[in-house]
Amino acid sequence: MKYFISILTIWVSMGLQAQVEWPRTIIGSDGGIFYVYQPQPDSFSENILRFKAAFTYLGKGKGEPRYGSFQALTMVDIDKDQRRVGVVLANILFLAISGPPDTALTDYLKETLECGIPAAALDIPLDDLVCSLRLSGNEEAKETTHFRNDPPRIIVATKPSILVFIDGAPKTRRHPVWGVNMVLNTPNIIMESFDGWYYLYGGRHWYIAPEAAGPYNFTGYIAPDMQRVQQDLAKAIASESEHTDTIREGAGIVEDIIVCTSPAELIQTRGKPVYQGIPGTRLQYVTNSNDDIFRDSVQQRYYLLLSGRWYASGGLEGPWNYIPTAELPADLGKISEGSPKDNVLASIAGTTAAREAVTDALLPQTAIISRHSIAPVVTYDGQPRFTNIAGTRLQYASNTAAVVLKDRDQYYCLDKGLWFVGMRPAGQWSVCTERPVEVDRIPAECPVYFCKYVYIYGSSPDFIYTGYTSGYLNAFVSGHTVVYGTGWNYTSWIGNSYYPRPWTWGFNMEYNPWFGWCLSFGLDPEWFNTYLDNDHRRAGWWGAGYYRPPYIWHHFSGHGLYERDMRKVENISYVNNLYKLRPDHVIRQAAVSLYTDTIGDVFMHKETSGWMRRDDEQWKPVDDPGQKARLNIIEAQRQRSIMRQRNFLRQRGG
Repeated sequence: MKYFISILTIWVSMGLQAQVEWPRTIIGSDGGIFYVYQPQPDSFSENILRFKAAFTYLGKGKGEPRYGSFQALTMVDIDKDQRRVGVVLANILFLAISGPPDTALTDYLKETLECGIPAAALDIPLDDLVCSLRLSGNEEAKETTHFRNDPPRIIVATKPSILVFIDGAPKTRRHPVWGVNMVLNTPNIIMESFDGWYYLYGGRHWYIAPEAAGPYNFTGYIAPDMQRVQQDLAKAIASESEHTDTIREGAGIVEDIIVCTSPAELIQTRGKPVYQGIPGTRLQYVTNSNDDIFRDSVQQRYYLLLSGRWYASGGLEGPWNYIPTAELPADLGKISEGSPKDNVLASIAGTTAAREAVTDALLPQTAIISRHSIAPVVTYDGQPRFTNIAGTRLQYASNTAAVVLKDRDQYYCLDKGLWFVGMRPAGQWSVCTERPVEVDRIPAECPVYFCKYVYIYGSSPDFIYTGYTSGYLNAFVSGHTVVYGTGWNYTSWIGNSYYPRPWTWGFNMEYNPWFGWCLSFGLDPEWFNTYLDNDHRRAGWWGAGYYRPPYIWHHFSGHGLYERDMRKVENISYVNNLYKLRPDHVIRQAAVSLYTDTIGDVFMHKETSGWMRRDDEQWKPVDDPGQKARLNIIEAQRQRSIMRQRNFLRQRGG
């Protein structure tokens, strides 16, 4: 691995000017021109991509191009926000090259490609990998299956309702500025007035209750000591450009506020459930709900998808039981892509959508980070306290919002996808070049389990090459599908401060193939404690500190809103790439297709004549049915990649 990093400095300092379209151009030392066509992924492991690509060479003053192909290994630079995969070509390792039957010319081609490819700034669509990649080795097998799948409390509502959860018994602390008590252990805004009443803020309305746990009712009156809170909230909201419209969809008064102090999920219908059949199956789905509720019209059995897990029941009111995807009705897998409920296909093992979701989850978000990074500031609620991690020699700090591990006499801190090391619990921190070996053994029962999904791929004197997979953002692979959260109900820290641990339930998480896991329909950020000192984005409800799931920017109302069906909107606000929050992140400058196969032959596809193979300096038709079938698969994968990329850009508003 060190080989691939050895000349990162050269690559970063070259100031490459990106070529955008395919093929990419390389000028040879003899004045000839090389055209390198879009790489075709073969396998991926430990951030090393094996790929092949076709090329043509037109010698200076020559009339007929020469055709060839090569196979290579390279480290990649993945940007999931832009859905692009950059090939770190300063570190490319050529495995084989095929070309004209002229040994001297082949040697020249190889030398020119090795020297010239870095300037071509090769990159490929991420969805090419997702659609065609064969994950090598144990990429999926190393994902743990020790998750909790037993259902939370499932609440069914038929009128406008919202779930407010408190992490155990309510704990209040005096706010230093406002002088009122604030409930610490909740992502919501709940405060206690001097008159003993509790006030809940959400959707620019106040609700009042005699106890922190409710019952809450709408109120147009707030106590005098709450007026300062109201004013500061109004100022904070007004200063946010994404909250410019006070009359907004979903801003009406909520009829029923349900408070839970243990894991729960709220599913809603707009009135009595309305069912519609799914063509070609005996299944029906609930049309007047944003939740994924299905009914077997023959067996009268219900199926519900929550956080990527399936639950079954004899009635909508439950009781619900976990059901592995292998035991789901076969009809669920027959849902057509493009139909109203195709989003659930990613949670049904064996479907193309599920395979692509797993591949996407296992591909890392990568970055090149300066070794001179700004060290994190770690604060503790009192003296540092460390708790043993079962099955390892590691301990984790329990009374801080940061991820701090102790390994013998050293301390490791994980901050925005980058590992640091120090000799004291609070630092001084320096960038870490190797994370503790024991990190791989952290069990899912541990609240800092997600830190095992941040990797160090290598280093140079100036840079760290690092990356994380979706597990860092609390999304995992389990049973050949993707799920949200481990299912474990972790013990949070409550002292003078409150530090929550990653949650699985309560947010109605739904998978989206381009933006990951998204929050519930109808929840705009003002229902959460975004503007006050207990900032949920820092606290760790979603896994990594500073990460929050994506939410919609609604073009018709000019505000942020958490929405489940992203096909209905134009744009989205998200920070899926935490490296963008780092000032020390080195930004990489960034498509007729030719194809190659495993033996180095070069092919192209024409609408009029079909598949053609370059043979003896001529294009000849491909007659072998088996070879045509294999090439059609490659082309279908490329077209699916293009479709996914267009869908991604459309949903972003691009």
